[in-house]
Amino acid sequence: MRKGILTFFAIPILIYSLYTYAATLLIRITSIGIRKKVCNGTGIALTFDDGPNPIYTPRLLDLLAHYNIKAVFFVVGRHAENYPEIIQRMHAEGHSIGIHHYEHVSTWRLTPQQTHQQIKRTAKVIKELTGSEPTFYRPPWGRFNLATLPVSRQFNTIMWTHIVGDWKIRTCDEQLSKRLRAIPADGSIVVLHDDGSNPGADDEAPAHMLRVLESYIQEATKKGTRFIAPDELMKYGQEHGHVH
Repeated sequence: MRKGILTFFAIPILIYSLYTYAATLLIRITSIGIRKKVCNGTGIALTFDDGPNPIYTPRLLDLLAHYNIKAVFFVVGRHAENYPEIIQRMHAEGHSIGIHHYEHVSTWRLTPQQTHQQIKRTAKVIKELTGSEPTFYRPPWGRFNLATLPVSRQFNTIMWTHIVGDWKIRTCDEQLSKRLRAIPADGSIVVLHDDGSNPGADDEAPAHMLRVLESYIQEATKKGTRFIAPDELMKYGQEHGHVH
């Protein structure tokens, strides 16, 4: 009886682990179907997750405009619907707007159909607000399930080279500057966050991130560091097939 009960619970746990943890680990290790770095790149690509935020995203756009830097924003569809003027400004100023699910929900909690709907619904919002189809996709928390890549295959899935812990105020104040300065300009893809409303994040962390980012960009620009534009990622995808 005890063995039967253990088997009853073990099989669903095994299936779930294969669907979520194992899929994420395999994709991240092998880089199958994803991009973690700009191959043969010189410079640094800035990407921002979780917005738009009505307070912090406009300030971030001001900063990027001042230094003529173009970035990729992986937006939450629900936020985009709430702040359409920010999405339209991103588009008008030459940034790329990517998909980060309609709600900030992990693929580990989604069926294949739900994963597809999160992506499709966000793509629809972006298209309606900008007139352009999104090119890039990044799942929240960088988590995959077995269905993620098949259902997102029309988009280029962009991960990162460096994730710097900017969603916590303490980390922003104590470590973020050092971590940013240590990033090599060799095609690195950096992920930062312009919204702090998600579980595990501090609401006001983006304010601290922006202060550090401004100082970093000023210093990097003086050193001649090049910031990679989204169209370079798009060009690579067109010439060499789906990102890998």
